[in-house]
Amino acid sequence: MPLPSQPLRKLGFLTIGLFDEADPRAGHESTLEIIELGERLGFDSAWVRHRHLQYGISSPVAVLAAASQRTHRIALGTAVIPMGWENPLRLAEDLATVDILSGGRLNPGLSAGPPTHWEDVKHALYPDTADAEDFGYPRVRRLLDAVRGEPVTTVRGAEGFEVYSDRVQPHSPGLAGRLWYGGGSLRSARWAGEHGLNFLTSNVVQAQEPARFADIQLSLIRAFREHHPDGARARVSQGLVVIPTDSATPGQRAKYAEYAAARTPRTAAPQGPRRLLFAPDLVGTAAEIAGRLHADPAFREVDEVAFALPFTFAHDDYVQILTDIATKLGPELGWRPA
Repeated sequence: MPLPSQPLRKLGFLTIGLFDEADPRAGHESTLEIIELGERLGFDSAWVRHRHLQYGISSPVAVLAAASQRTHRIALGTAVIPMGWENPLRLAEDLATVDILSGGRLNPGLSAGPPTHWEDVKHALYPDTADAEDFGYPRVRRLLDAVRGEPVTTVRGAEGFEVYSDRVQPHSPGLAGRLWYGGGSLRSARWAGEHGLNFLTSNVVQAQEPARFADIQLSLIRAFREHHPDGARARVSQGLVVIPTDSATPGQRAKYAEYAAARTPRTAAPQGPRRLLFAPDLVGTAAEIAGRLHADPAFREVDEVAFALPFTFAHDDYVQILTDIATKLGPELGWRPA
Protein backbone atom coordinates (compact mmCIF):
# COMPACT_ATOMS: atom_id res chain seq x y z
CA MET A 1 0.00 0.00 0.00
CA PRO A 2 1.15 3.47 -0.69
CA LEU A 3 3.57 5.31 1.51
CA PRO A 4 2.08 8.40 3.20
CA SER A 5 2.93 10.42 0.07
CA GLN A 6 1.02 7.99 -2.18
CA PRO A 7 -2.76 8.12 -1.84
CA LEU A 8 -5.01 5.11 -1.45
CA ARG A 9 -6.83 4.73 -4.76
CA LYS A 10 -9.75 2.41 -3.98
CA LEU A 11 -11.50 1.89 -0.64
CA GLY A 12 -13.88 -1.01 -0.10
CA PHE A 13 -15.47 -2.96 2.73
CA LEU A 14 -16.49 -6.56 3.34
CA THR A 15 -19.48 -7.85 5.31
CA ILE A 16 -20.66 -11.34 6.25
CA GLY A 17 -24.39 -10.52 6.29
CA LEU A 18 -25.42 -12.32 9.47
CA PHE A 19 -29.10 -13.05 10.08
CA ASP A 20 -31.39 -14.61 12.68
CA GLU A 21 -32.73 -18.01 11.64
CA ALA A 22 -36.19 -16.98 12.84
CA ASP A 23 -36.14 -13.77 10.77
CA PRO A 24 -33.65 -14.08 7.89
CA ARG A 25 -35.14 -11.21 5.89
CA ALA A 26 -34.09 -8.63 8.50
CA GLY A 27 -30.45 -9.64 8.27
CA HIS A 28 -30.43 -9.64 4.49
CA GLU A 29 -32.15 -6.25 4.46
CA SER A 30 -29.52 -4.92 6.87
CA THR A 31 -26.80 -6.08 4.46
CA LEU A 32 -28.46 -4.28 1.55
CA GLU A 33 -28.84 -1.11 3.62
CA ILE A 34 -25.15 -1.26 4.55
CA ILE A 35 -24.23 -1.53 0.86
CA GLU A 36 -26.48 1.44 0.07
CA LEU A 37 -24.80 3.40 2.87
CA GLY A 38 -21.40 2.49 1.44
CA GLU A 39 -22.36 3.99 -1.90
CA ARG A 40 -23.60 7.19 -0.23
CA LEU A 41 -20.33 7.48 1.70
CA GLY A 42 -18.36 7.20 -1.53
CA PHE A 43 -16.83 3.74 -1.07
CA ASP A 44 -15.48 2.26 -4.29
CA SER A 45 -16.56 -1.30 -3.55
CA ALA A 46 -18.71 -3.47 -1.28
CA TRP A 47 -17.94 -7.16 -0.83
CA VAL A 48 -19.97 -9.97 0.74
CA ARG A 49 -18.68 -13.16 2.29
CA HIS A 50 -20.00 -16.60 1.41
CA ARG A 51 -21.24 -18.94 4.14
CA HIS A 52 -22.90 -22.30 3.41
CA LEU A 53 -25.07 -23.98 6.07
CA GLN A 54 -24.45 -21.07 8.43
CA TYR A 55 -26.37 -17.92 9.37
CA GLY A 56 -24.61 -15.74 6.85
CA ILE A 57 -25.00 -15.11 3.13
CA SER A 58 -25.25 -18.46 1.35
CA SER A 59 -26.10 -16.96 -2.05
CA PRO A 60 -23.96 -13.85 -2.56
CA VAL A 61 -24.76 -13.64 -6.25
CA ALA A 62 -28.48 -13.35 -5.44
CA VAL A 63 -27.80 -10.74 -2.74
CA LEU A 64 -25.64 -8.71 -5.09
CA ALA A 65 -28.31 -8.93 -7.78
CA ALA A 66 -30.64 -7.21 -5.31
CA ALA A 67 -27.93 -4.72 -4.37
CA SER A 68 -27.35 -3.90 -8.03
CA GLN A 69 -30.91 -2.61 -8.27
CA ARG A 70 -30.57 -0.41 -5.17
CA THR A 71 -27.22 1.17 -6.07
CA HIS A 72 -25.82 2.86 -9.15
CA ARG A 73 -22.06 3.24 -8.88
CA ILE A 74 -20.40 1.09 -6.22
CA ALA A 75 -18.58 -2.09 -7.36
CA LEU A 76 -20.07 -5.30 -5.92
CA GLY A 77 -17.83 -8.23 -5.05
CA THR A 78 -17.75 -11.69 -3.50
CA ALA A 79 -14.94 -12.61 -1.11
CA VAL A 80 -14.99 -15.39 -1.87
CA ILE A 81 -17.13 -18.00 -3.63
CA PRO A 82 -15.73 -21.45 -2.75
CA MET A 83 -15.84 -23.26 -6.07
CA GLY A 84 -16.17 -26.69 -4.46
CA TRP A 85 -19.85 -25.93 -3.91
CA GLU A 86 -20.48 -24.75 -7.47
CA ASN A 87 -21.06 -25.98 -11.00
CA PRO A 88 -18.71 -23.71 -12.98
CA LEU A 89 -20.92 -23.42 -16.06
CA ARG A 90 -24.05 -22.53 -14.07
CA LEU A 91 -22.17 -20.09 -11.88
CA ALA A 92 -20.75 -18.41 -15.00
CA GLU A 93 -24.33 -17.85 -16.23
CA ASP A 94 -25.37 -16.31 -12.90
CA LEU A 95 -22.32 -14.07 -12.69
CA ALA A 96 -22.73 -12.79 -16.24
CA THR A 97 -26.43 -12.11 -15.68
CA VAL A 98 -25.81 -10.07 -12.53
CA ASP A 99 -22.93 -8.24 -14.19
CA ILE A 100 -25.24 -7.23 -17.03
CA LEU A 101 -27.95 -6.12 -14.58
CA SER A 102 -25.45 -4.10 -12.54
CA GLY A 103 -24.04 -2.28 -15.54
CA GLY A 104 -20.66 -3.99 -15.30
CA ARG A 105 -20.02 -3.59 -11.58
CA LEU A 106 -19.61 -7.22 -10.47
CA ASN A 107 -16.24 -8.35 -9.05
CA PRO A 108 -16.46 -12.08 -8.34
CA GLY A 109 -13.85 -13.45 -5.94
CA LEU A 110 -13.21 -17.20 -6.13
CA SER A 111 -11.31 -19.90 -4.26
CA ALA A 112 -10.41 -23.56 -4.77
CA GLY A 113 -10.56 -26.45 -2.34
CA PRO A 114 -13.09 -29.02 -1.10
CA PRO A 115 -16.26 -27.86 0.66
CA THR A 116 -15.98 -27.28 4.39
CA HIS A 117 -16.86 -30.41 6.39
CA TRP A 118 -16.64 -32.38 3.16
CA GLU A 119 -17.17 -35.82 4.71
CA ASP A 120 -20.38 -34.65 6.37
CA VAL A 121 -21.85 -32.78 3.40
CA LYS A 122 -20.76 -34.76 0.35
CA HIS A 123 -23.78 -37.09 0.45
CA ALA A 124 -26.09 -34.09 0.09
CA LEU A 125 -23.95 -32.05 -2.31
CA TYR A 126 -22.65 -34.70 -4.71
CA PRO A 127 -24.44 -37.97 -3.84
CA ASP A 128 -23.45 -39.75 -7.07
CA THR A 129 -20.14 -38.12 -7.99
CA ALA A 130 -18.39 -37.30 -4.69
CA ASP A 131 -15.39 -39.53 -5.41
CA ALA A 132 -14.96 -38.09 -8.91
CA GLU A 133 -15.20 -34.36 -8.13
CA ASP A 134 -12.05 -32.26 -8.57
CA PHE A 135 -11.85 -29.34 -6.17
CA GLY A 136 -8.49 -28.00 -7.30
CA TYR A 137 -7.52 -25.18 -9.63
CA PRO A 138 -8.95 -26.89 -12.76
CA ARG A 139 -12.46 -26.29 -11.38
CA VAL A 140 -11.73 -22.57 -11.14
CA ARG A 141 -10.20 -22.65 -14.60
CA ARG A 142 -13.44 -24.07 -16.01
CA LEU A 143 -15.26 -21.01 -14.68
CA LEU A 144 -12.62 -18.65 -16.08
CA ASP A 145 -12.92 -20.20 -19.53
CA ALA A 146 -16.73 -20.01 -19.44
CA VAL A 147 -16.72 -16.35 -18.34
CA ARG A 148 -14.13 -15.51 -20.98
CA GLY A 149 -16.41 -16.85 -23.69
CA GLU A 150 -14.69 -20.14 -24.52
CA PRO A 151 -16.99 -22.78 -26.09
CA VAL A 152 -18.67 -25.10 -23.58
CA THR A 153 -20.52 -27.27 -26.09
CA THR A 154 -20.38 -28.29 -29.75
CA VAL A 155 -24.03 -27.39 -30.27
CA ARG A 156 -24.60 -24.08 -32.03
CA GLY A 157 -27.20 -22.55 -34.29
CA ALA A 158 -30.91 -23.01 -34.93
CA GLU A 159 -32.91 -26.12 -34.21
CA GLY A 160 -36.43 -25.34 -35.29
CA PHE A 161 -37.57 -22.35 -33.22
CA GLU A 162 -34.71 -22.72 -30.71
CA VAL A 163 -31.36 -20.99 -31.21
CA TYR A 164 -28.33 -22.32 -29.31
CA SER A 165 -25.00 -20.70 -28.42
CA ASP A 166 -21.80 -22.65 -27.89
CA ARG A 167 -20.72 -20.27 -25.12
CA VAL A 168 -22.33 -19.07 -21.89
CA GLN A 169 -25.09 -16.51 -22.35
CA PRO A 170 -25.39 -13.72 -21.60
CA HIS A 171 -21.76 -12.94 -22.30
CA SER A 172 -20.43 -9.92 -20.42
CA PRO A 173 -17.14 -8.94 -22.10
CA GLY A 174 -15.67 -6.95 -19.21
CA LEU A 175 -16.40 -9.51 -16.50
CA ALA A 176 -13.30 -11.63 -17.09
CA GLY A 177 -11.10 -8.67 -16.19
CA ARG A 178 -12.90 -8.31 -12.87
CA LEU A 179 -12.41 -11.87 -11.63
CA TRP A 180 -10.41 -12.20 -8.40
CA TYR A 181 -8.77 -15.11 -6.65
CA GLY A 182 -8.63 -15.21 -2.87
CA GLY A 183 -5.43 -16.92 -1.76
CA GLY A 184 -3.33 -17.27 1.37
CA SER A 185 -0.45 -19.41 0.08
CA LEU A 186 2.44 -18.85 -2.30
CA ARG A 187 1.08 -21.57 -4.56
CA SER A 188 -2.26 -19.77 -4.85
CA ALA A 189 -0.61 -16.42 -5.42
CA ARG A 190 1.50 -17.81 -8.25
CA TRP A 191 -1.45 -19.63 -9.84
CA ALA A 192 -3.63 -16.51 -9.75
CA GLY A 193 -0.88 -14.50 -11.39
CA GLU A 194 -0.20 -17.08 -14.09
CA HIS A 195 -3.90 -17.13 -15.01
CA GLY A 196 -4.29 -13.36 -15.18
CA LEU A 197 -6.71 -12.89 -12.29
CA ASN A 198 -6.76 -10.12 -9.74
CA PHE A 199 -5.64 -11.11 -6.22
CA LEU A 200 -7.49 -10.83 -2.91
CA THR A 201 -5.45 -11.04 0.28
CA SER A 202 -7.15 -11.20 3.66
CA ASN A 203 -6.37 -11.31 7.37
CA VAL A 204 -5.29 -14.96 7.14
CA VAL A 205 -2.26 -16.47 5.39
CA GLN A 206 -0.56 -19.86 5.35
CA ALA A 207 2.72 -19.72 7.23
CA GLN A 208 5.48 -21.50 5.33
CA GLU A 209 8.05 -20.76 8.03
CA PRO A 210 8.22 -18.62 11.17
CA ALA A 211 7.63 -15.05 10.06
CA ARG A 212 5.49 -12.01 10.72
CA PHE A 213 2.05 -11.93 9.13
CA ALA A 214 2.87 -8.77 7.16
CA ASP A 215 6.06 -10.30 5.75
CA ILE A 216 4.21 -13.43 4.60
CA GLN A 217 1.48 -11.33 3.01
CA LEU A 218 4.10 -9.21 1.28
CA SER A 219 5.68 -12.35 -0.19
CA LEU A 220 2.29 -13.40 -1.59
CA ILE A 221 1.74 -10.04 -3.25
CA ARG A 222 5.17 -10.06 -4.85
CA ALA A 223 4.88 -13.67 -6.00
CA PHE A 224 1.51 -12.90 -7.58
CA ARG A 225 2.86 -9.94 -9.52
CA GLU A 226 6.01 -11.77 -10.56
CA HIS A 227 3.82 -14.35 -12.30
CA HIS A 228 1.16 -11.99 -13.69
CA PRO A 229 1.30 -10.66 -17.26
CA ASP A 230 0.75 -7.11 -15.94
CA GLY A 231 3.61 -7.34 -13.46
CA ALA A 232 3.67 -4.49 -10.95
CA ARG A 233 0.38 -3.14 -12.37
CA ALA A 234 -1.55 -6.32 -11.48
CA ARG A 235 -4.40 -5.54 -9.09
CA VAL A 236 -4.17 -6.61 -5.45
CA SER A 237 -6.69 -5.79 -2.73
CA GLN A 238 -5.71 -6.16 0.91
CA GLY A 239 -8.36 -7.11 3.45
CA LEU A 240 -7.86 -6.55 7.18
CA VAL A 241 -10.30 -6.11 10.07
CA VAL A 242 -10.24 -2.37 10.74
CA ILE A 243 -12.35 -0.73 13.47
CA PRO A 244 -11.96 3.06 13.82
CA THR A 245 -13.37 4.48 17.03
CA ASP A 246 -13.43 8.22 16.33
CA SER A 247 -17.21 8.60 16.63
CA ALA A 248 -17.88 5.45 18.67
CA THR A 249 -19.72 5.63 21.97
CA PRO A 250 -17.96 4.45 25.14
CA GLY A 251 -20.03 1.28 24.99
CA GLN A 252 -18.99 0.62 21.40
CA ARG A 253 -15.33 1.22 22.20
CA ALA A 254 -15.50 -1.31 25.03
CA LYS A 255 -17.22 -3.85 22.77
CA TYR A 256 -14.65 -3.39 20.02
CA ALA A 257 -11.71 -3.74 22.42
CA GLU A 258 -13.19 -6.91 23.92
CA TYR A 259 -13.79 -8.38 20.44
CA ALA A 260 -10.21 -7.74 19.32
CA ALA A 261 -8.72 -9.03 22.58
CA ALA A 262 -10.61 -12.33 22.27
CA ARG A 263 -9.16 -12.84 18.77
CA THR A 264 -5.58 -11.79 19.57
CA PRO A 265 -4.27 -15.19 20.79
CA ARG A 266 -4.69 -16.70 17.31
CA THR A 267 -2.26 -14.11 15.92
CA ALA A 268 0.67 -15.33 18.03
CA ALA A 269 1.47 -18.52 16.11
CA PRO A 270 0.25 -20.60 13.15
CA GLN A 271 -2.97 -22.48 13.82
CA GLY A 272 -3.90 -26.06 12.89
CA PRO A 273 -2.46 -28.49 10.33
CA ARG A 274 -2.60 -25.87 7.58
CA ARG A 275 -0.52 -23.48 9.73
CA LEU A 276 -2.88 -20.55 9.28
CA LEU A 277 -1.66 -17.26 10.67
CA PHE A 278 -4.06 -14.42 11.41
CA ALA A 279 -3.48 -10.67 11.37
CA PRO A 280 -4.35 -8.66 14.48
CA ASP A 281 -7.51 -6.58 14.25
CA LEU A 282 -6.79 -2.85 14.01
CA VAL A 283 -8.79 -0.91 16.61
CA GLY A 284 -8.26 2.76 17.47
CA THR A 285 -8.65 6.23 16.08
CA ALA A 286 -8.29 6.78 12.36
CA ALA A 287 -4.91 8.43 12.90
CA GLU A 288 -3.68 5.49 14.98
CA ILE A 289 -4.84 2.93 12.43
CA ALA A 290 -3.35 4.90 9.54
CA GLY A 291 0.00 4.92 11.31
CA ARG A 292 -0.09 1.15 11.73
CA LEU A 293 -1.06 0.65 8.11
CA HIS A 294 1.69 2.88 6.79
CA ALA A 295 4.15 0.78 8.82
CA ASP A 296 2.83 -2.43 7.20
CA PRO A 297 5.14 -3.54 4.35
CA ALA A 298 2.30 -5.39 2.58
CA PHE A 299 0.00 -2.38 2.79
CA ARG A 300 2.67 -0.25 1.13
CA GLU A 301 2.57 -2.55 -1.92
CA VAL A 302 -1.11 -2.04 -2.78
CA ASP A 303 -3.44 0.85 -3.51
CA GLU A 304 -6.74 -0.99 -3.03
CA VAL A 305 -8.25 -2.27 0.22
CA ALA A 306 -11.44 -4.01 1.31
CA PHE A 307 -11.58 -3.60 5.07
CA ALA A 308 -13.57 -6.36 6.77
CA LEU A 309 -16.41 -5.60 9.15
CA PRO A 310 -16.37 -7.79 12.29
CA PHE A 311 -18.67 -10.81 12.21
CA THR A 312 -20.98 -10.26 15.16
CA PHE A 313 -21.68 -6.56 15.56
CA ALA A 314 -25.02 -4.77 15.35
CA HIS A 315 -26.27 -2.71 12.42
CA ASP A 316 -25.61 0.58 14.24
CA ASP A 317 -22.03 -0.50 14.90
CA TYR A 318 -21.48 -1.11 11.19
CA VAL A 319 -22.92 2.31 10.38
CA GLN A 320 -20.50 3.96 12.80
CA ILE A 321 -17.49 1.96 11.57
CA LEU A 322 -18.22 2.56 7.89
CA THR A 323 -18.83 6.26 8.46
CA ASP A 324 -15.52 6.63 10.31
CA ILE A 325 -13.65 4.64 7.64
CA ALA A 326 -15.03 6.89 4.89
CA THR A 327 -14.83 10.24 6.67
CA LYS A 328 -11.81 9.76 8.97
CA LEU A 329 -9.56 6.85 8.00
CA GLY A 330 -9.87 7.17 4.23
CA PRO A 331 -8.69 10.78 4.19
CA GLU A 332 -5.80 9.83 6.53
CA LEU A 333 -4.73 7.40 3.81
CA GLY A 334 -5.05 9.96 1.03
CA TRP A 335 -8.31 8.52 -0.34
CA ARG A 336 -11.06 10.66 -1.82
CA PRO A 337 -14.67 9.45 -1.98
CA ALA A 338 -16.08 8.55 -5.38
